[in-house]
Amino acid sequence: MGMTAAVAGASGYAGGELLRLLLGHPELEIGPLAAGSSAGRDVTEIHPHLPGLEGRVFVDTSALAGADADIVFLALPHGASAAVAATLPAGARVVDLGADHRLVDAEAWRRAYGGEHAGAWTYGMPELPAAREAIRTSDRVAAPGCYPTAVTLALAPLLAAGLVETEDVVVVAASGTSGAGRSPKANLLGSEVMGDLTAYKVGSHQHRPEILQALGGLVDTPVSMSFTTVLAPMPRGILATCTARLRGEGTGKGAEVTTDALRGALLAAYADEPFVRVLPPGRWPHTSAALGGNAVHLQVMADEQAGRAVVVAALDNLCKGAAGQALQCANLMLGLPETTGLTAQGVAP
Repeated sequence: MGMTAAVAGASGYAGGELLRLLLGHPELEIGPLAAGSSAGRDVTEIHPHLPGLEGRVFVDTSALAGADADIVFLALPHGASAAVAATLPAGARVVDLGADHRLVDAEAWRRAYGGEHAGAWTYGMPELPAAREAIRTSDRVAAPGCYPTAVTLALAPLLAAGLVETEDVVVVAASGTSGAGRSPKANLLGSEVMGDLTAYKVGSHQHRPEILQALGGLVDTPVSMSFTTVLAPMPRGILATCTARLRGEGTGKGAEVTTDALRGALLAAYADEPFVRVLPPGRWPHTSAALGGNAVHLQVMADEQAGRAVVVAALDNLCKGAAGQALQCANLMLGLPETTGLTAQGVAP
């Protein structure tokens, strides 16, 4: 018998992606699958693409309180994870795919999400400095959001190397409709989305404080960022275009920063990372190449006329931006190789 994983919120998009990955995991067996309002329904009624779960039935979320599982995943809406986590045994290993435990600043949480802050857990982005060991030794891990994963991994090496300014960071990022969850919404109907691009939550997206927290931990001065999100007519994927003013190659303002210097920082930071790919020169990320895989694709250049670094990141918001990254963290917490049950390879067409 292998180890067992339980999932709360298993009927959602991120929950379904997690189940897909768990079905291929050689060391984890799938335990109780909780789904709130879908309790009692067959799993394949909601997820027909997972025939391996034929005959399995969703249970009520309350059933997880007594579940004997080696790892519990909470794939619940923002604001719902903390109450479920409170019912689990103190020593249970838990990965929260929601935002309840990502932010350290309670006031930042209240501004972004409303309600009371439930406290911060270990932040689960393994590629950040010192994060891997912290995840490995933690019982409670908060998996990052999809936009924060793309933007943080794009900019972190440049900020840490002192190649760009911490002020006037500008990010425009487009996401597929699955990022809004499975609940029906009029603006997400096919007839509304197809053939259309629209900005949303301009200047007020709830992921901004998470990005600033992650990037701010790498530098001595606060990071300021304009963050604009765009809804794209596709089911999944994120393309984030991130720019920052060039600063100099660690020697102060005025030093010339080249594309080679920027690429060098990314390559040095991610040389041994299995799920971060810096593309060859001249090739730019696109979302379809990342679909189905747990990888983020990066490319960078120095826009000399504008005096800015431009980094483009692409990832699958349901995999590396949610379920895949959560499974990365779970592998570390369980003492397994980090890549177990995961792939950096995408699906095409």
